Amino acid sequence: MTTLLSPMQLEEALRAIGAERYHNLHPFHRMLHDGKLTKPQVQAWALNRYYYQSRIPAKDASLMARLPTAELRREWRSRIIDHDGDAPGTGGIARWLKLAEGVGLDRDYVESGIGILPGTRFAVDAYVRFVQERPLLEAIASSLTEMFSPSIIGERVAGMLRHYDFITEDTLAYFTPRLTQAPKDVAFALDYVKTHATDAEKQEGVLASLRFKCDVLWSQLDALYFSYVAPGFIPPGCFRPEAA
Repeated sequence: MTTLLSPMQLEEALRAIGAERYHNLHPFHRMLHDGKLTKPQVQAWALNRYYYQSRIPAKDASLMARLPTAELRREWRSRIIDHDGDAPGTGGIARWLKLAEGVGLDRDYVESGIGILPGTRFAVDAYVRFVQERPLLEAIASSLTEMFSPSIIGERVAGMLRHYDFITEDTLAYFTPRLTQAPKDVAFALDYVKTHATDAEKQEGVLASLRFKCDVLWSQLDALYFSYVAPGFIPPGCFRPEAA
């Protein structure tokens, strides 16, 4: 990309990436929302997604350490609190464990990470390394998939409550705070990106970062589909529905 975009054009380009690449378009997600998965397949999703959720605070802590001012660090610190909580049993990770238990998984097994797919681990670990190693602007831009999350959360919650009799509102309590947390986080990150992406090279880096993050989310669902839908090749040592 050689043409410098205006801040509004850059935002439009970022949103266009989400419209094309966000993981709500993945066949596994369509099946999840439309009630087409079995309970063990939903369990596999909850288990593998936990690994992603559990690594977000580590990703954010490494990014926060690179921020140059106390003001910026305070802003980013709220993300860690949102996920880790500020006391035992609070925060997004605790709520995701409650979701996993609500679909019939053992809490200790979920936290151990023993049963997650290699594809999940590789994708999530690649995201953490990306944030640690890439320029700060690109690391912040990679978080902007949250621009697209409120709509998918509403669809996910409504669909799962409608289609799965083993799902309750209490099971899906993780998602309610995200409806306010994600827009707040996006407002800061988007403003930062639009302010600091001041030349065409930086803007291309920002766009590439968001494409990468979309690929991370998509790859996790590829692994789930390949292992638990079709062709159904579950790697050794990973969660097996018949053992649930």
